[in-house]
Amino acid sequence: MSDQEVLLDVRDLVMHFPIHRGVFQTVVGYVHAVDGISFEIRRGETLGLVGESGCGKSTTGRAILQLYKPTAGRVIFQGQNLVNLRGEKLRRMRRQMQMIFQDPYASLNPRMSVEQIVGEPLQIHNILKGSDVRDRVKELLELVRLNPSYIDRYPHEFSGGQRQRIGVARALALQPELIICDEPISALDVSVQAQVVNLLEDLQKDMKLTYLFIAHDLSMVRHISDRVAVMYLGIMAELAERDELYSNPLHPYTIALLSAVPIPSPVIEAKRKRIILKGDVPSPVNPPSGCRFHTRCPLAEAICSEKRPVWREVRPDHFVACHLVQAESFDKTRSSMASREV
Repeated sequence: MSDQEVLLDVRDLVMHFPIHRGVFQTVVGYVHAVDGISFEIRRGETLGLVGESGCGKSTTGRAILQLYKPTAGRVIFQGQNLVNLRGEKLRRMRRQMQMIFQDPYASLNPRMSVEQIVGEPLQIHNILKGSDVRDRVKELLELVRLNPSYIDRYPHEFSGGQRQRIGVARALALQPELIICDEPISALDVSVQAQVVNLLEDLQKDMKLTYLFIAHDLSMVRHISDRVAVMYLGIMAELAERDELYSNPLHPYTIALLSAVPIPSPVIEAKRKRIILKGDVPSPVNPPSGCRFHTRCPLAEAICSEKRPVWREVRPDHFVACHLVQAESFDKTRSSMASREV
């Protein structure tokens, strides 16, 4: 276990969305978007969060920031449970937590100038007023490598990469300690993605930031993250230090997921067997009993459909939720996955 201070401690987080029907909007069911996940983020690190679309990654980020009020669980930030905070107390805590949104075209108000967009947090929280706001916005634009003379322009005058830099500047305005990066590069051209990731890394070093980096791109997550967590259908499947997870994955879902990551060497790539899972991801409205992954897992046994696996530490700082995985048998698990027809 690392000696780094824990900045954020998420325990048994649940986020269910009610399904309404009829004239009287009767609740007829729930979408189990997040279903009891636990993890920590240490001060100064980047925790990568990966998984298929709809697995609950973005919902997790929004629930941490209390943009969605969690159904159950605890979100401990700087010693305070954010779930219990309301009004002014929550507002003060939000100065320490910000988000960079996925779509730079939708997350910036087209009717507001750069000065208004980036300066808005400073005015809402009564940090600066008048000409001081304009001066601070210019500083922030320089910080994200944009020309300060762009301060009076509007979002439609910028490219996608420039818009995302404006979003980064807005997130940095209040000098937060934790930034939730909700797929910040997925809507950008490949040529621009590396620039934005390098910017985020430089800012982290200079400002001692802590990131939760949500993404689909497993190669990019490996580049930027210190530890990586894998989600599947609202639950946490595996979490480990970056190199440990990519070289020694334990959960069958993680093994299948990483088999899709391209390898630069043509020789190794030609010999490697791609693991293709059968079937579709079940609906979060009616998730499977027991292990959520058992309907697609080629190694599933009877217990997998009957009992939910316990989230446990099987190696130092390596957590997994699988009945079949033991610390000493991960090689056997991986070879079984590769040898079976999936």
